[in-house]
Amino acid sequence: MKIMDEWLPTWILLAPLIGIILLLLTPKQKSMIHRVIGILATLPSLCLAIWMYLQFDQALDEWQWIKSVHWFQIPIGFDHAWEFTYHMGVDGLSMPLVLLTGIISTLAAIASLYIKENTKRFYILFLLLETSMLGVFLSANLLLFFIFFEVTLVTVYFLIGQWGYFRRERAANHFLIYNGIGSGFLLFAMIGILVTCETLEIPMLDERISALMAGDPAIFWLIFLAFLLAFAIKLPIFPFHSWMLRVHVEANPAIVMIHSGILLKMGAYGLLRFGVEWFPTFMKEAAFVLAIFGLINLFYGAILALVQKELKRMLAYSSISHMGIFLLGLAALNQIGLQGALFQAISHGLISALFFFLVGSLYERTKTTELQELSGIAKITPIFSGIFLVAGLALLGLPGLSGFISEFFSLLGLFQQLPILAAIGAIGLVFAVSYALRAVLKIIWGPTHERWQQLSDLRPFEWIPMMVIVFLIIAIGIYPDLLGKPMETTLQTIALRIGG
Repeated sequence: MKIMDEWLPTWILLAPLIGIILLLLTPKQKSMIHRVIGILATLPSLCLAIWMYLQFDQALDEWQWIKSVHWFQIPIGFDHAWEFTYHMGVDGLSMPLVLLTGIISTLAAIASLYIKENTKRFYILFLLLETSMLGVFLSANLLLFFIFFEVTLVTVYFLIGQWGYFRRERAANHFLIYNGIGSGFLLFAMIGILVTCETLEIPMLDERISALMAGDPAIFWLIFLAFLLAFAIKLPIFPFHSWMLRVHVEANPAIVMIHSGILLKMGAYGLLRFGVEWFPTFMKEAAFVLAIFGLINLFYGAILALVQKELKRMLAYSSISHMGIFLLGLAALNQIGLQGALFQAISHGLISALFFFLVGSLYERTKTTELQELSGIAKITPIFSGIFLVAGLALLGLPGLSGFISEFFSLLGLFQQLPILAAIGAIGLVFAVSYALRAVLKIIWGPTHERWQQLSDLRPFEWIPMMVIVFLIIAIGIYPDLLGKPMETTLQTIALRIGG
């Protein structure tokens, strides 16, 4: 049983790969079989991630389910070599994100039922993307993290470029250029870590970096800035956000569920793991600047979301605004602020995934997401309207829903460190209420256009998975420890290290 436990992260990675093999053996014309395999292949990883979450020892601040196997080595002298290992595991930072990835991947696979063309190729790339995302959060070796990170870029590039909307190629190219630059910074940082620390084992590096930093802090400043820029692009932080707007608008909604729900959170994870955990001293010096950029993200995204006339663009700018709240919690550099930041990453992942599932079902019926063309559909589609209303209330941070908990923790943590900036951030949340209610009121209520009189409501394969997300949003809002307990010990250890 212990051996199986050690290999659990690997089993989570392998399940989608088995689905890829089955798809390769399936004839190209069998679209329904492709869909069935594509959805079912996500379920083992989801079930194993849930089991891992339930078995996770919340009292430990160390990595769990560790499995390390020698991979290869590079000689750098007659009696010395750099060792590289296949090293997997989870801790309190990565565990919630592994579970989030499993949940949203399954729901996005269901939302991909709207895909009509090249379904075999789509689900092969989709499952490869799921494997690489899980690999990012399960990797306990920086080289493995980098490889999985790069695979996500390639798969998303093709998923946007082949199954998106009118300007999909431009959006895909923009995505690849920006994220390719971010990968360049990440590669520089990884090489710097390898040369200075002579290891890429993530569980070992926080102590080794702390010990070596006293000797030559200059090189570590460069490494820290490289990590910061790499994940600032991925999050994204203003002004590195334009690529994300194009992806949200032009990619297929099922892919945007993945992109907004999980891929953006890789930037959040990177800032927590390779910023706060490894370089707490540098993060303290950069905290005020991060808080300022958090406010810029918050206000810039919210104000522009308020004036958008198209639903997907409104949601894109809202994502920028909500990542500003993440930055405010991160800048607090205390346990409550860091917990709020990670809560915000998970909460926004669920809310944005729900919204883009709704967008996909709406577009499938109306062929439009222009707010001026959508009005008064509550009478025609009560199930859709009810779920859309809950999503809107979660987006604006209504108490009792996950959005409120994440915003409250983030700002509470920041109030302890930078109260003036926290007060400004609290004022900025008013804009979230404005743009969320504007979209909800415009689409659900008002006069019903004649062309929507025969609009069909959500079918069971749509509303059942949506209700799963709604349940999670409410559960986290009512019982925050559901999410907070697994991360508490790890974040407490990090906060003590930085004196927060």
